[in-house]
Amino acid sequence: MECRLGCAACCIVPSISSSSPKHPNGKRAGEKCKHLTDDLLCDIFDSPDRPAVCGGFTPEKLFCGDCREYAVETLAKLEGLSEWQHL
Repeated sequence: MECRLGCAACCIVPSISSSSPKHPNGKRAGEKCKHLTDDLLCDIFDSPDRPAVCGGFTPEKLFCGDCREYAVETLAKLEGLSEWQHL
């Protein structure tokens, strides 16, 4: 499965404990990654500063489904978020 442009659910929903240049202490679940550009692309995608957990997360039908809403809902449930509708 290819990553869906304009989705970025995996860059918003999960918490990330690894540090990155704009998140030295990681990021909270449901918080938009500060490395996301306005067009929802990662500004450190090809950088060694990109956390390994981000590089290891690959799109899969089970988590991503057929639309962004499915991905947000599924990842939010896995993360234990109850306010996923607002992400």
